[in-house]
Amino acid sequence: MLDKCVRDQWSIDDLDWSIPPPAMTRDKEEMIVQAFLDMAGIERLAGALFEVQREKTEDPTLKKIFSTFVADEKRHAAVAARLAEHYNVHEYRTYTESEALTQFRPHFLALVRNTSPEIANAYITSGELILDVALLRSLDDYVADDMSHAAMHLINRDESRHIAIDFHMTEHYCSDEHLAEVRKRPRPTLRQALRMTRELATMMWYAKPFLQQVFLAPMDRTDPSGKRIHEAFKRIQLVLRKPTVARTPFSRFMIKAQELYNHPVIGKVLGPVLLRALGAEDRAARILFTQEELARTQRMSFDELAEEAIAVKYGTN
Repeated sequence: MLDKCVRDQWSIDDLDWSIPPPAMTRDKEEMIVQAFLDMAGIERLAGALFEVQREKTEDPTLKKIFSTFVADEKRHAAVAARLAEHYNVHEYRTYTESEALTQFRPHFLALVRNTSPEIANAYITSGELILDVALLRSLDDYVADDMSHAAMHLINRDESRHIAIDFHMTEHYCSDEHLAEVRKRPRPTLRQALRMTRELATMMWYAKPFLQQVFLAPMDRTDPSGKRIHEAFKRIQLVLRKPTVARTPFSRFMIKAQELYNHPVIGKVLGPVLLRALGAEDRAARILFTQEELARTQRMSFDELAEEAIAVKYGTN
């Protein structure tokens, strides 16, 4: 993987920026420019998250891999910003990053820096699946332009490596060996526990509007069928229920909260509270998989799950 990470580096100048943008309606141009501007912010956030993972791991090879991921995301952010500029033909208005993303970023970074690496990796993996399986692919199809296709081809190649390592780290953090190490850690003090709880609750409070404004609203436009975001959410739910993953305290909490939300009585009474606890909205909180899908994925290895997620990203549906 490290060899591949080094070999497949590329430059923003490798792209042919002379390709003229297609003619668009004002509404479509404004939507696309805003989406790429927000994509730049998401990629900068992803780079910061991989930097935290690089700092936290003690494995020298993983440190080098995460360093290449940081470089990847900085490059992706630069490309997204350039695409926003490229498609901003008429300069209809001044564009700024979506407020929900700006507000969410510091709280998410604080949580990832200060919480356990298992919880941090769970959120990073979920975010990568939503970004790669759903948002980027749908946005590229919606733009339907050679410039976007060329950029997204290279970005997707990088993101496939990221997904592979995300699943590798998920397997590591729920392994018997790692859980044994966790049990040896000193128990957090009351003050530390309260701080982590406060940071998690604060992040969850800002997560729902971030998800809605930056991911779901654009996807409602670029993929009105909702198939791709459904697929991304379903994969997150299935990974969470892998037997080794489901036994961790954080996974148990998330699964229980989702089960309560889907309860015919409790869900009606406590639905809004449970959505905030999950940091989600209804489409993400609904149980989306069948029992057959659950049984099949529980038999799969983490490598097979990663390969399937990557295959879905490149699929035709």
